[in-house]
Amino acid sequence: MMTKVGFLPEETSSFVGRRAELARLDTALTTRRMTTLIGPGGVGKTRLAVRAARAAADRYPDGAWWADLSPLYDDALLLPTVSDAVGLADHTLRMPVEALCEWLSDKNLLLVLDSAEHLRGPCSHLLAELITTSPGLTVLVTSRQPLGTRGEHVVRIQPLPVDGAPDALQLFEDRLRAGDPRAGLDAPGDRAAAADICRRLEGIPLAIELAAAGIGRHTVAQLATRIGTRFDAPVDAEGLTASRLDLLADDSLWPRRHRTLRTTIGWSHELCTPLERLLWARLTLLRTDFDEEVAREVCTGGPLTPQEVDRALQGLVAQSVVQRDGTRYRMLDTLREYGRMWLRELGEERAAADRHARSFLGLARRAHDGWTGPDQVSWYHTIADTHLDLCAALDHLLAHDVAGAQEMAGRVGFFWACCGHLSEARGYAQRALDAGPVEGPHRTRLQWVLGVAALLQGDFATAEKYGALCTAIALYDHDDEGMLGATYLSGLTQLMNGEPAAALEAAERVLRMTETAPSDGASPEPRATAAADTSEAAGGSDADFDSDPAPVESAHRLRCRLITVFALTALGRLTESGRAAATLRRSCELGGEYWTRSYADYQLALIALLQGRPEDSATHARAMLAGKHRLRDSFGIALGLDILAAAIAAQGAGAQAARVYGTGHAYWRMVGHPQRGTPELGAVRETCELQARAAVGDAAYQRAFERGQADNAEVGLAAALHSGLQL
Repeated sequence: MMTKVGFLPEETSSFVGRRAELARLDTALTTRRMTTLIGPGGVGKTRLAVRAARAAADRYPDGAWWADLSPLYDDALLLPTVSDAVGLADHTLRMPVEALCEWLSDKNLLLVLDSAEHLRGPCSHLLAELITTSPGLTVLVTSRQPLGTRGEHVVRIQPLPVDGAPDALQLFEDRLRAGDPRAGLDAPGDRAAAADICRRLEGIPLAIELAAAGIGRHTVAQLATRIGTRFDAPVDAEGLTASRLDLLADDSLWPRRHRTLRTTIGWSHELCTPLERLLWARLTLLRTDFDEEVAREVCTGGPLTPQEVDRALQGLVAQSVVQRDGTRYRMLDTLREYGRMWLRELGEERAAADRHARSFLGLARRAHDGWTGPDQVSWYHTIADTHLDLCAALDHLLAHDVAGAQEMAGRVGFFWACCGHLSEARGYAQRALDAGPVEGPHRTRLQWVLGVAALLQGDFATAEKYGALCTAIALYDHDDEGMLGATYLSGLTQLMNGEPAAALEAAERVLRMTETAPSDGASPEPRATAAADTSEAAGGSDADFDSDPAPVESAHRLRCRLITVFALTALGRLTESGRAAATLRRSCELGGEYWTRSYADYQLALIALLQGRPEDSATHARAMLAGKHRLRDSFGIALGLDILAAAIAAQGAGAQAARVYGTGHAYWRMVGHPQRGTPELGAVRETCELQARAAVGDAAYQRAFERGQADNAEVGLAAALHSGLQL
């Protein structure tokens, strides 16, 4: 299984035994609010929790959700991780725990927190608050020790039975065949030898899996002999083999009573080549799933060349030290702990952390450069999926390379703002500014990130302050990108404050100031309004908005042009706004840009609605929603559902409109806001909602609205995107 936040992870290998434990867990989940599944590392807690949660999921109308806590190196990211897991992307200034409690207060769902032992105190405190404020919440936790939360019900899991039950032997055989489908226990004596291995390993699933992975280098009989020799070796005064692992073991993580697993992992480590051992240690810096390219970037150095990293990685996969799912890889937390001990023993912790931070700073640079281009969606998802590694890299850079941290926080900040990580975007940008002097574009970016995050949180005064600061600094630095970004921030703040004329004037002025002729000798870029000399008209169709597409432009320039579109619409200059929006959309499409393009679609939908063309409006709204869905932008989806509902209502389909409004309300709750948008949108919403109510009556409207609100968000969005929505 790969690292998973959200719905339950997929099971990628066979599940063996555990019928009694599953029955106990099912009873616990039915009768208890909070259950903690405890047991030593490697005993199978995660697999059992996945299977139990999947079996119980249908009992929870709001679903079963999963958060893997093993990559969290402290409690700073606990709340964001749990919020991500349950679909909350809060855009408000509230305390994160307050937002999470409110989000869950009326939910009937199962929340699974995996590997909580290193965050027992913070988890206990958080869960106590959530359970108190969320009567429909059921929690399942896996941990090596109880959390100590009031009302906690503890279920202890033991290793697989090895005497009189076939489970351990079945697991050994399954993993043997997973490594080599031709392998088996068919040779004389193999089954007895395998049973002896399982007994020696005391039925601990991880130990059995590691042993089965060693069959490629030994026969089953040879493996049984080697394991027997290992366990029959001389012991120390406490009854333990004096292995290297014992010398390194941290008793807080590896209680000395867990001799079998410790010894098995140490034995597996000894079977590795020296370069595989080195890679094992270096990979432990990675908090999230990774691919081969990331492994090469983070782990190459000294004897580990890029080619040797590839070779050693496949060796670790073959020995079950690293798990592979397609092109992605992951190390179990128990094996990661052992690797970290070896990293300390090798004296490589600082060097490895430096490489990790440099790698993710490089990723932030590439993502920033790739924002306007055909890979925008891919970069957007990469930044979201590597969130924990980016935070770890930033923390390291803030301590050891302030300039690198300042650059990185500025480059990932807008991604984080779009992904819903507003608190992290704002917090890291502020920490980077406070860490030391910073000049030029990096300073402008950091202040811009602070302003954008504040704006999305509804803190318009702070957004206005940073817009003015960014403008002044960018003018002083002669920084065109900074000027365009500052104008976008200030313009959007002015629009939200009901000042569209000021926003339009500033955006057009800065677009002229920063306009340059294309280097290939093509015609200069069209003016942002694309039709400033065209008289306004009350009507028109999309055909009226055609013009030649502009050259590929920077992300900041596209966003600045978006301000002109919003402002023209707010001023009622709909024909100009429509042409500008259509030209902007084609510019985005030319470069593969989705974020700004989706908002151009949104404006085209609003313009068509205001011009009395609801069918065209619905088409544009669905195009906007498709783009925002690809980007996982909950805020944008909420806006898009509102305009789609309005377009449907304007066509007389009151019940359909009500259902879409209900789904939109669910998305607004995800971001923690009541309905938002520029001021002129409020009147459109109100008018169209009245039309929908009048079309079907209050009772039918309310039923459809509640159905949309109660739908799973993804299901509701899919229904809204389907043009033939049936109720």
